[in-house]
Amino acid sequence: MTTTLEVQTRVSDLYRSPMDQVREQLAVLVDMVKERQESELVNNAEYGLLPSVAPSMRMSTRTGAPTPDDLDSLIAMVWKEPAFFLAHPAAIAAFGRECTWRGVPPPTVTLFGSPFVTWRGLPLVPCDKLGFVDGKTNILLLRTGEKKRGVVGLFQPGLPGEISPSLTVRLMGINARGAAKYLISLYCSAAVLTDDAIGVLENVDAGQFHEYK
Repeated sequence: MTTTLEVQTRVSDLYRSPMDQVREQLAVLVDMVKERQESELVNNAEYGLLPSVAPSMRMSTRTGAPTPDDLDSLIAMVWKEPAFFLAHPAAIAAFGRECTWRGVPPPTVTLFGSPFVTWRGLPLVPCDKLGFVDGKTNILLLRTGEKKRGVVGLFQPGLPGEISPSLTVRLMGINARGAAKYLISLYCSAAVLTDDAIGVLENVDAGQFHEYK
């Protein structure tokens, strides 16, 4: 995926303090490109995680709400060294409500400086790129790594102008108005090495609540 940014160099020269205008605008655009990357890795019809789930690795919730029993069934399906769940934040909140209602609040673990809800020792990683339509969404469970024949990310190393793996920023020139044009490109893909490396819990209803007495 590629995108462009046009910056008036005269403006950036005048207002380089306390912030470098070009650097800040590029940083914002890079964040937007990475958000798009996350969406593509989940939903792209050719290599996205959701479209790559085999029919035999799909299951539906029992009652609509994501219960501990549902996640246990998902673990039983992706039982060979699963790494983490991937779920919409609303689905994680719904799972927490179901656990609390049953008197088994899920533990949390700190990863990368942030707390994550876990179930059976597996973190539920939030991802708002999973579809959320009419209160319904999906929860994925993944095994990761090439050695484990799981899900792997693919990238193109050694690109000109690379600032991080597969992400390049190139100056495309300055026009007569003094506007500099930058081209930002990000090359990404993913591969599911075996069918049992990923499973999905479908028809997750994140809108159910309980009354506590």
